Amino acid sequence: TCDTGDQQTTAAVQLKEPAATIVERLKDVAAYEGEDAVFECRLSRETAQDAQWFLGDVPLQSNEMNEIRVQGTRHSLILRKVTLEDCGSVSFKVGQHSSAA
Repeated sequence: TCDTGDQQTTAAVQLKEPAATIVERLKDVAAYEGEDAVFECRLSRETAQDAQWFLGDVPLQSNEMNEIRVQGTRHSLILRKVTLEDCGSVSFKVGQHSSAA
């Protein structure tokens, strides 16, 4: 705001969060049945954008079978005690960017 006494003008600053990109992509994982499978990727920056993990086309959430972690720019998924039914594509999406293994 600029105020001269008898006149005043006001402006606002709006910031848009730059889109995060994937700088370290997912790698394929091989595990024995009953073991945990760990997938990790790293983003270009910490972000408030929604990031989502998928097993096939199914979105995953943290629960007793899947652990989702975010530590700064590193995002990880732990599939607990995998079974043959867990075989398939795992993907991570943030904004318009994705990686799969």
